[in-house]
Order: sequence, then structure tokens, then C-alpha cells
Amino acid sequence: MTAATNRPINRKVVLTRYVTGMVGPEHFRIEEEPARAPDEGELLIKADTLSIDAFIRTSLNAVEGLHRQVPVGGAVVALGVGRVIESNAPGFAVGDAVSGPLMAQTYATMPAAMMQKIDDALPLSTYLGALGLTTGVTAYVGIRYVGDVKAGETVLVSAAAGAVGCIAAQVAKNLGARVIGLAGGPDKVAFLTGTLGLDAGIDYKNEDVAARLKALAPDGIDVFFDNVGGELLDIALDNIRERGRVVICGAISQYNDHQHVRGPSLYLRLAERYARMEGFTVMHFAQHYGEAHAQLVQWLIEGRLKMPEQVEHGIDAFPAALRKLFEGGNTGKMLVKP
Repeated sequence: MTAATNRPINRKVVLTRYVTGMVGPEHFRIEEEPARAPDEGELLIKADTLSIDAFIRTSLNAVEGLHRQVPVGGAVVALGVGRVIESNAPGFAVGDAVSGPLMAQTYATMPAAMMQKIDDALPLSTYLGALGLTTGVTAYVGIRYVGDVKAGETVLVSAAAGAVGCIAAQVAKNLGARVIGLAGGPDKVAFLTGTLGLDAGIDYKNEDVAARLKALAPDGIDVFFDNVGGELLDIALDNIRERGRVVICGAISQYNDHQHVRGPSLYLRLAERYARMEGFTVMHFAQHYGEAHAQLVQWLIEGRLKMPEQVEHGIDAFPAALRKLFEGGNTGKMLVKP
């Protein structure tokens, strides 16, 4: 609090210039200001945990893309969970746990309509990871409804040690599929086969991915859940089976240069093998949110779903954590506790 305003001090991450190439701390600064009192219909929320997601990078370009562009001088977009410390909205009380677009800051004054009350019987960070809209729910609908994964099929997941890939691989496994995960480094591969219980893992940094995939799936793959794009997408297309499905969830390898995105060169495999490639965002599957949440909670309770967290501390750590995500420096869900 400050004596002059008697308001808590908000510290926020502000964009100083649009990003070209790799994102880093040099693109941001931390600003301080008294937290604004909530107007009618608003809440003042103290952030507990912020989510580091790949989509944040797409909002930092000079040309607006799928996600709303952050203006230079504006607070960086981020999803988060926190607790209401002042309420000027019916249905919300001081102490309520909420989730929503809190932005990259320590305190958020937001319309109550943008916030969702959450059950704090579970750790609040669960609603950014295993139960998060852009993480667990995205993985669930992508595997279940876009990939239409069936028991006995062979599923390949890229960035399988990352937040979305980690859940997607486990959802496919819980649906009865044989699952192969792609990850960078022997430790991450050991995590896939040990902690997550996948059938196999491929170290794309140190192994010949094409050769290893041929050995592990000589008859090809039925579903490829892609978070990466680039060369790995071509390798998967080359190994897709007849009536196979390629699910485009993301392409983190391409986000640092949106003006020169490299598409697949082996897309004709889709025609040759009567296969399909389909992209999606979770917003198109709102009718399945309740089902996804219930099933993911059940698997969590049963111990059939694991979401490790990598937590950085302090709002000042947000820019470096975002860069780390794009350098593959995380296992599981990357979070910041501001």
C-alpha cells in the first residue's frame, strides 16, 4: 500500500517494442502503479499464478494475428488465477478464487463477466494446467474430437513434454491408444516413458526422428497431434497411415517469424493416403468444456493424469520465463507466481 493512495501497488509487464525473432526480456519493462478500485461490475483480483503460453508470442508482433495485438506500452496478455480482494459485482465475494485473463501483473481490475469462479479444493494452478482452457481442455478436445483417437491406434505427439502435449499424450493413452512422444533431450524422453507412461519417446535433438519413427511404427501412425510444425510435421506426414489424421494445435517452431512461416512440403501424402489435416482452437468446442473438465478431473483423482509444473517466482521473471518456453527449457506447465 502507499500512504498517498491507500491502494495496493500493481507491478505489470509492459511491451516496449514489437518482437521480431526470439522474444526476450529486452522487449519488456516493469511498471508500477496503484491498483485501480473496481467500478460497478468489476473485481480487484490479487494474482496467485500466471500462465506462460505460446499464444502470448503471437500477440507481440507488429502485424496483428489470431490473438489480439498487445499495444506498445500496454500490459502483456496472460491467463491467470487469483483471489478477489475487492468486489463491486454481484455473485463475487472477497476471497473467491477466480480464473481468467488477468494479464501479466500482480493485481488486476477486471470486469466480473471475464472471470470464472473456481473451486479451491484443488490447487489454483490446476486451472492453468491440467484443467486450463488453453492447456488441458485444448488437449482433450484436440485428441477426442479433432483427432478422433480410438483404442488400438498409434498416436504421435510433438512437444510431448510441454504443457499441451503432455496432456494430449495422456488423454490418447487413457483412450487406449499406443502413444509415441517427441521431446528434446534424454531427460525429457525419460519423463515421457517413465512419469507419463507413454509407449515410446523420440529425442528430436539427438536422434534421427524419421528413422526412429519408422522403427517404432513400421506400419505408420494413425494420428499426429502437432504443437511444433516445421520439419517434424513433414516427417509425420511421411508416416501417416491411410485414413490418418493430423491435428494442428500449434506451431511453436514458427511463431518467432510469422512473416515467413514454413508450411509442409509433403502435404500430398494426405491425398495419397486418404488422410486429413485439420487445425483447431479450443473456442470452437465450447459445447464440450463441461465434459472435458469432468473427465480430466476424474483422471486426476484416479492418478491417470499428471501435470508437472515448472514455477518461476516474481513478476520480474515473466519475460525470461516466456523466452524459456520457446527455447524448450520447461517440462510440463510453465508458470509464474508474481
